[in-house]
Amino acid sequence: MLKQIKLITLLLLTGLIAHAQTIDVSIGNKKQTVEQWLSELKVKSGVSMTYNAQLADLSIEVELTEQTAPVEQIIERLLNNTNLTFTQRNGKIIIYQKEKEKDDNAVTLSGYIKDESTGESLIGATLILKTNDDQGKNLTGVAANAYGFYSITVPTGNYSLIYSYIGYESQVYNQELTNSIKKDIALLATSTQLDEIVIQATTEDPLHHIYSPDIGVSSLDISEIVKMPALLGEVDVIKSIQTLPGVKIAGEGSTNFFVRGGSADQNLILLDEAPVYNASHLMGFLSVFNPDAINQVQFYRSGMPARYGGRLSSLLDVRMKEGNKKQFQASGGVGLTASRLTLEGPIEKETRSFIVSARRTYADLFLKFSSDEFTRKSSIYFYDLNAKLNWRLSDKDKVYLSGYFGRDLNKFLTLQYVIDWGNATGTLRWNHLFNDRMFSNTTLLYSNYDYAIDLSNEGDQFNWNSQIQDYSLKSDFTYYLNPKNQISFGLSSTLHQFNPGYKKGFENQGVPNIKAFEHGIYVGNEQSLSERLSLEYGLRYSMYQLIGPSTSLSFDANYQLTSEAKQSGVYKTYGGLEPRIMARYLVTPTSSVKVSYNRNRQYMQLLSNLSLGLNVFDIWFPSTAHTKPQTSDLYSLGFFKDVNSNTYELSAEAYYKSMTRQVDYKNHAQLIMNRYLEGELRFGKGRAYGVELSAGKKTGKITGWFTYSYSRSERRIQGLNNGKYYPTNFDQPHTISSGASYDLSNRWSVATTFTYATGRPITLPIESYRYDGQIVPVYGDLNSNRLPDYHRLDLTFTLNPKDRGRRRNESYWTFGLYNVYDRHNAATAFVSAELEDIDVIKNKDKSAYQKLYLFGIIPSITYNFNIK
Repeated sequence: MLKQIKLITLLLLTGLIAHAQTIDVSIGNKKQTVEQWLSELKVKSGVSMTYNAQLADLSIEVELTEQTAPVEQIIERLLNNTNLTFTQRNGKIIIYQKEKEKDDNAVTLSGYIKDESTGESLIGATLILKTNDDQGKNLTGVAANAYGFYSITVPTGNYSLIYSYIGYESQVYNQELTNSIKKDIALLATSTQLDEIVIQATTEDPLHHIYSPDIGVSSLDISEIVKMPALLGEVDVIKSIQTLPGVKIAGEGSTNFFVRGGSADQNLILLDEAPVYNASHLMGFLSVFNPDAINQVQFYRSGMPARYGGRLSSLLDVRMKEGNKKQFQASGGVGLTASRLTLEGPIEKETRSFIVSARRTYADLFLKFSSDEFTRKSSIYFYDLNAKLNWRLSDKDKVYLSGYFGRDLNKFLTLQYVIDWGNATGTLRWNHLFNDRMFSNTTLLYSNYDYAIDLSNEGDQFNWNSQIQDYSLKSDFTYYLNPKNQISFGLSSTLHQFNPGYKKGFENQGVPNIKAFEHGIYVGNEQSLSERLSLEYGLRYSMYQLIGPSTSLSFDANYQLTSEAKQSGVYKTYGGLEPRIMARYLVTPTSSVKVSYNRNRQYMQLLSNLSLGLNVFDIWFPSTAHTKPQTSDLYSLGFFKDVNSNTYELSAEAYYKSMTRQVDYKNHAQLIMNRYLEGELRFGKGRAYGVELSAGKKTGKITGWFTYSYSRSERRIQGLNNGKYYPTNFDQPHTISSGASYDLSNRWSVATTFTYATGRPITLPIESYRYDGQIVPVYGDLNSNRLPDYHRLDLTFTLNPKDRGRRRNESYWTFGLYNVYDRHNAATAFVSAELEDIDVIKNKDKSAYQKLYLFGIIPSITYNFNIK
C-alpha cells in the first residue's frame, strides 16, 4: 500500500507522457553519484526521468563498467545496491525509495513459569529480555498471568532471557531467537537451593513496582505471610492485609477491613475467582483462608483492572495451590486451638495433580470432659476444606476444578442460642491457548453463604435464616499484541439469589426473596508509550437486572410503604460505564510517579447495625427499585522509589474518593424480622481522602516495613445528623503499622508487628433526663465520641530444623505472643444500667462508660511439618 501511494504521488507531480521505446545506451567506466548517472542517461537516451529528491537519496556514488545496453538494464544495475528502485509508467521512468519490507522476522517467545519442586504456576513471575549487542541495552519484558503463562513478541536476534520471581533464584539464558518457540521455565525457591546448582541472579527487573503502572496494588507472598505473628497461632491472610497502608480494622480480632474510606461490604473477596461473602471464623476472629492451601494473594486498593467489578473499594484475589505435580507431599500443623493437614501430589506426573487441605478447631472436644452438664452439651468449632484437581489435556488446554467448604457452629445451651454459618464455593476453569499470543480462560462459578440463628426456648420459637447464592459464567481473553501492548477483553454473567432473612415457619414475616442478573463486559490494554511513560487503561460496562417472580416494595419520600406488588420477568434495570486508567512516568531508573482514576458500581450492600464487627445478624441486600446502586470515583497519585539496588522501597500515595447512594440506618432501625426493612434505610453521599507513606527493607538478615496513613472517611445521609457530614464508624485519622523479621541464627528467627490507630468513632449520651421514673439518655451528633486509641505488639519465634532446605522431611516450631504488653483495647463502650445517673452523664464523667475489651495477652505454640 505504501508503495502504491508513493507511485501515485510521483505521477501526480510529473504528469503523464507517452510510452517510451527500448533504447540502447553506451556508458564509460567511471564512478559518480546516482543523480549524475541519471542525468547522463537522460541526455543519451532522450527518455524522460523523474524523481523526488526528498523521497529518494541520489547522492550515493556508484561505479559502473563500460558497456552498451538498454537504458532500463543500466538503471537496474545502477540502483542494484541502493535503497532505490524504479518503474516505467506512461513512457516515463520514475525513481523512488524502496518500501521498507514488513517485519516478517518478528518471533514470539511464550510458555509457563513454574516452581521447580512442585510444578505450581508462579503468578506474576517476570521475563526480561536484554539484547546481546555491544551496548547490551534495549530491555523489554512481560509478567506471567494468573495461570503462569507469558508471551512476548520481539524481532529476531540474540538475547539474554532473565526469568525471576520473589523468593526464587533468577535464571538467565542466552538465546538466539530465529523462530517462535515455547519455553517452559522452572524456578528454584531460594530456601531449597542446592550447592551443585549454579544459577545467575539479577536485580534488573523493569516490571517491579517502580516500572509497572499499577498503583495501590500489593502482591503478598504466602511464605512471608506465614512468618508474621498471628492470633492463637493461626496464620491469617486477612490479618496480613490489615497491616497495609490505607486499610483499617473494625476492632480487636475482627476480619472486617475498610479500605480508603469504604465500608467492609465494598471489598470484593475472591477465592479461585468465586466470591466469598463472609470470610470470617469464630465471630470474625479468624479468616476462612487456610494458608496451607493458598498459592498467591493479590490485593488492589486502587487501580483495579477493568476485568473486575461489583465493589467500590478493593479487591482481594486469593488463588489456591494446584497441587504438587512431581511428588507426593504432606504438610500441616498442630496448635493449641486448631490443627490442619494438607495432602497433595501427582495423579499422573506432570499431567494431573490434586491437593486436599483441611483445618479444624477442637475446643468442643475438651468441653465434653467438663463436669458441668450444660458445658458438655455446648459446642464451638469451625472447619475448612479446600480441594483442587487439575489436568493438562494438551499443550494448549488445561482444566482446573476447585472447591472450598467451611462451617462454624456456636452452641451454648446455658445461653439458649445456636449460631451456624458457612461458605461453599466451586470453580471449574478451562485455560486454552489459541496460539502463542492469544490466551483465554473460561470459568463456571458457584458461591453460597448462609447462616441460621436459633434462640428458641420452651416458651418461644425463634429460628432466623439468611442466604445468598451465585451462579456465574465468565470468559477472559488476553492478546499479547507486541511488547508495547497487552490487550485484555471479556464478559461475564451472574445470577444472584438473595434470601435476606426469614423466621422459620413464618416466611411471611421475612424479607422477600430477590433474584437478579449482573452482567459485565470489558476491554483493556497495558501499553508502553515510551521508556518513561506507560499506561494501563480500560472500559467496563456493567448491567444489573431484577427478575421475577418477586415482590417489589415502594416507599414515599417519608419512607412509608405505599405499595407491595408481584413482579415477573425483568422489571428493573440499572447499568453504566466504568472507566479505569493508570499511568506511570519514570522520573529516574529507580523512581516513578503514578496516577490513576477508577469508577466502580456496586449492586448490593451488607446491612448490619452491630458495632463490634462480629458478622452476626448481617444481611446481604441487593439493589431494588427503591434502593439504587452505589457508585464511586477514586483519584490516586503516588511516588515510588527504590534505594540501593532494590534493598529499600519507599512510596507515598494520596487519594480522594467520592461516593453516591451510601447506606446508613435511621435511628433505632429494626433489621431483623422486618419485612419492610428498606424503609429503615437512609441514603446519601460519602467522601474519603488521605495520604499513605510506606518504607520497607527487602533483603538482608533484618527485613521489615513501616507504614503511616492519615485518612478521613465521612458520610452525609438524608435525615441523619441534621444533614451534616459525620465520621463513619471506621474513620481513624492516624494509623501506624510496622514489622520486622530477624534471623537470630541458622535455626532461630523472630518476627514482630506493631499496630497503632486512632480510636474508632462511637455515639455516646451527652445528657439525660427522667421520664416516668426512667433515665432517658440524649445523644448528640453521630459518632462525635471516640474509643481510646488502639495499639498492640505481637511477637513470634520460629525454630527451624537443622540443615534447613536440604532435608526431605522438615518440621519447625512457632512460639507466639499476641498483645505482648497486655493492652486492653476497647471494642466498644456503653453506659451500664448501674451507671445511668443524670449527674454523671451531664458532667461527662468518662468513668461512667463501660468499655468492653476482648483479648489480653495470648500465648500460642504450633508444631508445623512438611513430609515429601
